[in-house]
This record gives sequence, C-alpha cells and structure tokens, in this order.
Amino acid sequence: MTELPHDYENRVYAGVLGKIIGVYLGRPFEQWSYERIAAELGEIGGYVHERMNVPLIVSDDDITGTFTFFRALTDRGCPPGLTAAQIGETWLNDIIENKTILWWGGIGLSTEHTAWCRLAAGVPAPESGSAALNGTTVAEQIGSQIFIDAWGLANPGDPERAADFAQRAASVSHDGLAIHGAQVVAAMVAAAFGERDVDRMISLALEQIPDSSLIRTMSDDIRAWHAADPGDWRRTFEKIREVYGYSRYGGGCHIVPNHALIHLALRHSGGDFHDAQRIVNTAGWDTDCNAGNVGCILGVAGGLAGLDGGPDWRGPVADRILLPTAEGGAAITDALRESFQIINAARALRGIAPAAPKGGARFHFSLPGSVQGFLPESPDALRLDNTAGALACHILEPEGTRRAFTATFTPKENFSVGSYSMSACPTLHPGQTVRARWISPASNSGPIGVRLALKTYDENLCLKPLEGPGADLGPGTDGALAWTIPALDGFPIAAVGFEVFPGGIGGSPGSAVPEALRGRTLLLDSLDWSGAPTASLMPSKTGNVWAHAWVRTMEGCVAYDANTTITIHHSRPGGFLLQGSRDWCDYAFRARVEIRLAESFALVIRAQGLRRHYSLRIGPSGIARLVKECDGESVLAEAACPWVLNRARELEISARGDRIRASVDGAILLEARDSSLAGGAAGFLLDRGGAIVQSADVEALA
Repeated sequence: MTELPHDYENRVYAGVLGKIIGVYLGRPFEQWSYERIAAELGEIGGYVHERMNVPLIVSDDDITGTFTFFRALTDRGCPPGLTAAQIGETWLNDIIENKTILWWGGIGLSTEHTAWCRLAAGVPAPESGSAALNGTTVAEQIGSQIFIDAWGLANPGDPERAADFAQRAASVSHDGLAIHGAQVVAAMVAAAFGERDVDRMISLALEQIPDSSLIRTMSDDIRAWHAADPGDWRRTFEKIREVYGYSRYGGGCHIVPNHALIHLALRHSGGDFHDAQRIVNTAGWDTDCNAGNVGCILGVAGGLAGLDGGPDWRGPVADRILLPTAEGGAAITDALRESFQIINAARALRGIAPAAPKGGARFHFSLPGSVQGFLPESPDALRLDNTAGALACHILEPEGTRRAFTATFTPKENFSVGSYSMSACPTLHPGQTVRARWISPASNSGPIGVRLALKTYDENLCLKPLEGPGADLGPGTDGALAWTIPALDGFPIAAVGFEVFPGGIGGSPGSAVPEALRGRTLLLDSLDWSGAPTASLMPSKTGNVWAHAWVRTMEGCVAYDANTTITIHHSRPGGFLLQGSRDWCDYAFRARVEIRLAESFALVIRAQGLRRHYSLRIGPSGIARLVKECDGESVLAEAACPWVLNRARELEISARGDRIRASVDGAILLEARDSSLAGGAAGFLLDRGGAIVQSADVEALA
C-alpha cells in the first residue's frame, strides 16, 4: 500500500472542497441543455444561486451519498477486504425510504431506487445492482460515479486500489459501463495526488478498466478531438453530443454522455480548476454531478492553492455540508470534519493512529482557510478568516452586531428547500458543555471581549438568541470559556457562536468602533462539546418545532395534550424515532410509554442508523430482549416480561462502557456486555402498532 503524501491532509481537504464547490455551483441548473444555459445564464463563471433565488447550501444526493456510503468502511474498522454486500448494508442503515440521499423516481426508472428496493427485499450486493436483474439501461446510469470520490481520496497515489474499492461500491447499484466510469473517476482522484499532467492522469485511470470498454474508446476519441482543436472546447463538445450524447443513450441520466464531459473539462482546461468548472457547467446535462467529480479531481491535483486565483469559491460555501440520513446527528457537518473522516480511514488502512487536531476538538480550524461553517451576522462589522490554524475575528469600522455562528441544526432556509429531504438532529443539546479556547494576539492595542452565544428556534421557527459567559482578554493572552447549556423548553439549538466586543465586554456591542479600537483581532483556537446530555427530549409547551429535531421513519408522530405527550404509530415493521449523535456514549434513556397495540416496541440507544443500535424490546410473547443489531441481529439477553396494553409503563435502557442494562417498571431485567457500538442516538422502534409517549429523558452517566 502506498505511503501517505506529506501534504495528504491538505490535498484531501482540497478534494472535498472541490467536490462540494462543483455540486453547489451546478445544482441550480442541473439537467439544463447547453443552449438553455447559454441563453439564460451565459458562460458559468461563478455561483448563480442568487440570480436564481435559491439557497447555495442544499442537501444533494452527490454530496450525501459520497460521504455516507464511505461509512461502510469506517463503521467496520476500515477492513481492506470490505465487500459490496457490506456497502449495501450501509445503504439500508443510512437511507430513509422516500426521503434521503436517493432520487426516489420509482423502481425501473431510478437506478438507485431500484437497487434500494432489491436490497430491502433481501437481494445482497452486487446482485442488487446487476444488469442481469435490473436491465442494462437501468444499470448504466450516472449514480455510480457521483458517489465515488471518497474511495479515491482514501487511496492516494494508488489508482489500482482506488478502482478496486470503487468497483465494490458501484456494484451495489450499478453494472457494466457505470462501474467502469466510477472506477475511472476514483482512479483519477487517487492518481491526482502524484500526477498533475491531465493526459497522464487519465491514462493511469483508464488502465484500471478493460481495453474493450466503451469508456476507453470514448476517452480516446476525446483525446484525439482535443488534440486536433485544443483551443475551442465547444467543438469537442459538439462531437461528444453527436457521438456520445443523450440521444444515443437511454434512461434518465446515462453515464456515457456525462462521463464524456468530465474528460472534456479536464483536457480543455489543462487541469486548471476555474476553467474546468466553467467548461463542465456551461456544457450542461448533469451539471452538479459532473462538476463535483471534476472539482474533486482537480482539487486534489492543484491543492488548496488551486482553488484560489479565480472566483471566490470558498467564501460563500464556508465549508458547509448537509448530510441528511438516518444518522441525524451527523447531518450538520463541514468539509474539514468530513475530510478527517477520510484521512483517518486512510491512516487506519495503513495501521497509523488517527489524527486528532487540538485533542479531537469538533471545531479546530487546523487546515488553511477553514472556517467550519462560521459566518458573521454583519460582514461589514466583523470579518472572519483563518490565521495560523485558528478562526480569526477582525473588528471592522462600521456599526453593527459583531456576532458569528455556525449551524448545529437544520438551517431555516433548508427546512423545505431542495429535492432531497432534510433529516437531522441537533448536534448540541441542553446539559452539554461548550468549551472554547481564545487567543488575543500581542498586536492588539488593548483588551478585547468575547461572549459565547446560541440561537434557538421558537414555536414559529424564528431564531432567538441566548447569551452565555464571557471574558476580556488583554494583548498577548489566551483564555478559555465553558458553558453548560441550560434547559430550553424543548426548542432545538440552531447555532452556536460568539459575540466580540472591541474594547471589552463593558462596551456597547452595536455601536461604531472608535479609532483606537479598529483593527483588533481575536482568534478562536478551538470549540468543542462532547458526551451525552442530561435533558428531556419531550416537546416544548407551544408550537411543533420539536418534531424537526427527531429523525423518523414512523408514519405518525404527533404531539397532543398541549404538547405534553407524543403519539406515535407505524403500520409496518421498522418505525424509528431517533435523536442524538455518536458522541452520546455513556447514558441512560428512560421513557414512560402507554402501548396501545404493537407487534413489538423498543427503546433504542447508541443508534448509528437503522441497522446499528442496541434496544430493549418487549412484545406479546411476554419476553423482554436486549438486542444488538450490527451487521445482523443478535439477542444479548432475555427475560420474562408481561405484555401490558393501555397502561403506562416505565422503560429504561442504559450503556456505560461495554455494559448494557435494561429495566421495566423499575426492576432491572436484563444485562449484557458488548463493545460493538460506542455511541449513538436514543429513541423508539415500533413494529405495526401505536403508542403514547408521556416522557422521554436522557441522563449522562459518568
């Protein structure tokens, strides 16, 4: 296995940024023709979301699938022999039917929907994606390559190994030419760590697929067309459209035409990130997919410096990523966080200990330019950038609020925007302690103040600020702030951040900055919280915003009785209602529940999706079971437990280290030891029935 390059972390981060920049750039005009783009938008030289009145940061299958399906590797300890069947299990674990990641266009029409249906029916990968089962047209659509970049990022300088992983991942849902295209993209990403020459990069990738593949023939044609007329990409595009265009390849979005545009952009740009994005987006067709793949390849090839010198790609994005899946606590994330997931997977594959910048802090800003989603409320009053691996907060002249925040829950503009539903839990809860370390540079002319802050949603989905502790720091000093978040009446925390006071906390926060205070800077070195909260997960007394904080597959989830109970129901097996994150490790989950009717009811803890969790299950058999589901289901312990309907019962399940314990109506019934799952969400699992939840509480265990 190849060694990791000396600049590996920066190059992975550049590849992740290139991927999301390309997707966000091409997303608003996905599937437009070249003619329509030329007529309505002109040549694409930068983001167009404001012109089209749509958000820049949205949930999207290209991004969510790329980073979610890679969990098949990390969830299993990064085995080199990871199988297609195991990657298929990750699909079933993380995808919520008809809601997340995939285009749910119907079996036989949407390739990924078809594959998911096969998996759900018990057909394992790679059969789930085979042309023999699904037909060649369905099997050769584009989805295989749009989810594939992370496998190249984890195998730097090793296109053969990247293509091998890509073959396994792509075969979950695709076959034939679609697998070849995915292998080529992943191999180009891997090759880009050591090869800047586009022709050589493509050649190394093509060596990973059969000589007879149409993908190789097409690439050779594009090479020849480019060589004959290197100055005009549009002439090459016309040849692509004539020989390999949509009119020749069926289905909703075939891989051949779109894979051709990746080669078009790479060759005619000469490997320049900015030119490649201009070409691949102006050409049209599946713009976000193609631009994302091109962005990742050239992000790696050119590094972080290659993203500079053109349009401001990084500033508007600010590292932000949304990954709506069944693991709601991982939905609100950022490019640096996802980069280190890949970096540490690559390290694990090589037997190297994981990297944990600044003690593993959630926000560590350790790579150049990273801001991890922090944005100022008033850019004229406060400017943010990255200085020496910290978030630098620069005081500007005008009046205005000098606050900045990063999202901890679904941003308001994303509740009902985009083709892919948001499914997220808050990452920060009451009872957790936020810790931040600050540095005041010696160049400051006097003290500067800072106060931690939150934004919570109210009953109308409006944002409400909450102030935390603060401190003044003199020039050349550093300091730490800690804030245990108080109870918030059930309202989700939308964002965490801070407010900066130019002359110290005693000054007026919104006034113009006096001459003597201008130019002062404060550095946020790190910000973190971890562990389970001690808090109620029940609804607030007013409004229904609480419902957004749960990830659910249940058909029904409604608050009644002045929002003091939750009524849940599900007419099939597998109705989940989950809240929490993987940093919820040692905790007890207690609920008072009245079961009206059910084939099975369970309290769930340490849930990492739909097929990775522990549960206390009770049912009409009169047996209570402590169950582990993790690459299969196993019963850890069982005991007699009367099945009682229409009467409230006290249920509890807890985990501390490897000890799992459960009780019913105050009596400890079950205990077992298992270390498969270290942390995850809490919630309910209901099979064909209905129940009323009267209370639901999490308690952190020391």
